[in-house]
Amino acid sequence: MTSAADKTLGIYIHVPFCMRKCPYCDFYSCENSLHKRDAYVQAVCRNLELYGDGRDVDTIYFGGGTPSLLSPEHIEKILGTVSKAFTQRAPEITMEVNPATVTRETLAAYWRAGVNRLSIGVQDLLEDALKALGRLHTAQQALDTVYAAREAGFENISCDLMIGTKGQTPERLDETLKGLAALPITHVSAYLLKIEEGTPYAGQNMQAEIPTEDAAADLYLQMVSFLETCGFMQYEVSNFARMGFESRHNIRYWKCRPYLGIGPAAHSCLDTRFYVPADLDTFIKEVHQPTCLEDASPCTPEEKIMLGLRLAEGIPLCWLDTRQRKRVERFCKGGLMRTEGERIRFTPEGFLVSNAILAEIL
Repeated sequence: MTSAADKTLGIYIHVPFCMRKCPYCDFYSCENSLHKRDAYVQAVCRNLELYGDGRDVDTIYFGGGTPSLLSPEHIEKILGTVSKAFTQRAPEITMEVNPATVTRETLAAYWRAGVNRLSIGVQDLLEDALKALGRLHTAQQALDTVYAAREAGFENISCDLMIGTKGQTPERLDETLKGLAALPITHVSAYLLKIEEGTPYAGQNMQAEIPTEDAAADLYLQMVSFLETCGFMQYEVSNFARMGFESRHNIRYWKCRPYLGIGPAAHSCLDTRFYVPADLDTFIKEVHQPTCLEDASPCTPEEKIMLGLRLAEGIPLCWLDTRQRKRVERFCKGGLMRTEGERIRFTPEGFLVSNAILAEIL
């Protein structure tokens, strides 16, 4: 059965500019340039007009890179183009923010431009940890950004947190978690650090410096427990929210709802799944952003199972065949999965090894 939400569209806009690339990051980004920022915004608007079909849009997400390197005027221009090319239905409009790139004045201007949700890249609240992560902001800047955003009018604020970083212990994580919980925020996105090939961290043999897999798993479970006692309920493997503040845009991905990606390295899932090559100059130069086919028939039953089980609510048992149900029973006995009524879902312990479990189930 198709829901009303399945008929709406989400728009993801990849902003590739960064002041400096973090040593753990393998996302596409490029040098910050005022000239290229202006040309990039023109290309984004041009593509929005080309894709525009009047469809209902209920989520817009500016990701990166560092979207907060775009000016409020840039954001306003892009959102104005969306409103002309599509129909907006009280959209959730999220922008990722680096605390080192904003002021009270720019945050207030982003709010006036139409952004109504912020995702602030805090990552940690201990100074030495931030330096090790290559972050440009201080812990105090992160705190100040949250409070300034609240004063500007933002009531939906998320903070990013990294788990399993160099030198992180249960005590140090507890200190950061207590600091986050004291802030006027509604959401936390928490990610286990993974050393990606080709990043400076990989070249520095950082794998030997970070907590072991078992220690990182304990830190993750500590975080899940702490956040839930503070009212941030886990609704996805890496995401926690106060009641009613779950990320509508990200849920779109996990429920296989359609989304359009604009910008270099952006992905889309419409009738097909496709992506834009990670090349800013080509994106700016071409009238219509070039795309590469990734999957001609997305959102298969297997993919819906895989993505749906990322959510804490899980999936209906009826999605599984007899063979898959028998395999699930074994994981339930081991405490990694749980059935509730006619649904099956992962436990927090199961989320830690979900990829291996999904490979066996599917």
